[in-house]
Amino acid sequence: MTSLVKIGVFYDGNFFNHVSNYYSYHHKRKQRVNISGLHAFIRHKVAEGEGVDLRYCQIVDSHYFRGRLSAEEAQTRNLLYFERLFDHILMSEGVVTHYLPISGSGEKGIDVWFALEAFELCVFKRFSVVVLIAADGDYVPLVRKLNALGVRVMVLGWDFEFTTEDGKLRETKTSQKPLNEATYPILMNKIIDDKSLIEAELIDNLFVQRRMGTTLLKKAGRQEGKIKALKEGYGFIKPTDGGPDCFFHGQT
Repeated sequence: MTSLVKIGVFYDGNFFNHVSNYYSYHHKRKQRVNISGLHAFIRHKVAEGEGVDLRYCQIVDSHYFRGRLSAEEAQTRNLLYFERLFDHILMSEGVVTHYLPISGSGEKGIDVWFALEAFELCVFKRFSVVVLIAADGDYVPLVRKLNALGVRVMVLGWDFEFTTEDGKLRETKTSQKPLNEATYPILMNKIIDDKSLIEAELIDNLFVQRRMGTTLLKKAGRQEGKIKALKEGYGFIKPTDGGPDCFFHGQT
């Protein structure tokens, strides 16, 4: 019998959202990162690294950490519904959410909670591999502590740059320090943009597939319509037969 390789996945939510925004707005794919596809990719890479069959590699825990606006502030910025919608996506994929309120000085303490939770869960649940979706060099002590427990660490990082609409260059780089300490350091941007890879379907599934068709499904049946507005993974469709615009989300 081959022992199950138990995988724990931990998201730095602010970093993950930044990466997803990049692929949605600035990369040629114009697609958001698909959590289901990302988890499938993780299982595949862990199986490859551990040298075991894919079926013996299972994500048994996944956690998402991020600072969060108050309900009043989110409603003022017209973000309340979309935060709830993303919560539903995370819940559907079995990702446990951890939020701290954003204060006037910004997102504080969430990285400490991230590290403590990851370490504690490793102690009690005995993960074989921990996957950190994070870019900050501050996570190096966590990686070293996990190594001391005998846990293999996979770090998924991204390096990219883009020019904003006002002509400013923005650059994101994953700290080399946690990559150096990890058992499995992976720079995702290199894999995604490598046209020589034969695992094209695995890479394509990392992204939400846009539904650009003109049909809508309703409880009463099928209705024709045209996309009226398309934004960051969501939009509105104008029914051909009239009536109110219909909201849709790319992940649903």
